[in-house]
Amino acid sequence: MKKLLISAFSLCLAVAAYAQKPVEVGGAQMYANKNIIENAVNSKDHTTLVAAVKAAGLVETLQGTGPFTVFAPTNAAFAKLPAGTVDNLLKPENKSTLTAVLTYHVVAGKFSSADVAKAIKNGNGKAEFKTVQGGKLWAMMDGKDVVLKDEKGNTAKITIMDVNQSNGVIHVIDAVVMP
Repeated sequence: MKKLLISAFSLCLAVAAYAQKPVEVGGAQMYANKNIIENAVNSKDHTTLVAAVKAAGLVETLQGTGPFTVFAPTNAAFAKLPAGTVDNLLKPENKSTLTAVLTYHVVAGKFSSADVAKAIKNGNGKAEFKTVQGGKLWAMMDGKDVVLKDEKGNTAKITIMDVNQSNGVIHVIDAVVMP
């Protein structure tokens, strides 16, 4: 009996250690005990997003207690936008538009991939999420992939799920969604 308890305890410790193993994004480990900004600044794949968050003045907000679910476009996602779009959005006179675009990628609350999948199932194949910007995003399955659809009909695939943070979760996406 004692061996069985020790084995069960060892298994629990192994599972807990695995569950807390940091996810790598953009060549950097993302740690669950750090907040969204503390992790994002280390990702080589998210330098455009970090620059945009700084330009919009959202650093303090995304370092807050949250919880937040952030659908984080990569540099490659921003590069898909029409030429000049990012440079134009980063201009001080376009701060309100930039803020709207960025907060459209954020949902209040922490929605893991399991939560998103459950919402899709409960919504008969489509889940609706209200963004911090005030708009709506829809999540649905495309084969084995979770895809977001914005209000303009554009889609983005979630490429890395469940990057847990101390104040929420990040899901990496391959396109910029627009309000």
